[in-house]
Amino acid sequence: MGDIGELLKDGKFNFITDENKEFIAGFDKEMEGLGYGCGNKIGEGFCWGRYMIIYTKTGVKSKKVYARIYIREKSIALRMFFGKMDDHREYLEETPEYIKNVFTGEYGDCKHCHNEKNGSCKFRKTYTLENRLIEKCNGSTFLFEEPDINRIPELIGLFCEFYPKKNR
Repeated sequence: MGDIGELLKDGKFNFITDENKEFIAGFDKEMEGLGYGCGNKIGEGFCWGRYMIIYTKTGVKSKKVYARIYIREKSIALRMFFGKMDDHREYLEETPEYIKNVFTGEYGDCKHCHNEKNGSCKFRKTYTLENRLIEKCNGSTFLFEEPDINRIPELIGLFCEFYPKKNR
């Protein structure tokens, strides 16, 4: 394990399973290789979990968030931040069910809440997959529950689809 792996050895992280620590360290290494990092920090999780790791582009002033790992009491979750899903429709329709379900499943479906203004919502992600109009709430989208180390290549492939090398 790299630097983040060293951080995870701290006793306050003993509640995290070895498998989840392996995923975190493996994902961190891949993201670092792509030019994204967490600054070797594990912060407070607030309402998302006990702790959180936030990935931004390294070497730039802008701190746009590209991914987060939520460390919960008994699990972890990976959330990635994507836009313009229609531009990636073909890729998404061909992805494994584990990934596709994050884009097509019920979790994060827009409920047309109080943020609706003049028929639109700045938090709504609207796109079409498998000939179906999908509306997701940006506040709870693209969350991968219980990711495991064997899925890292698929997840990094998905990340690279939305953030190709020219944008890195």
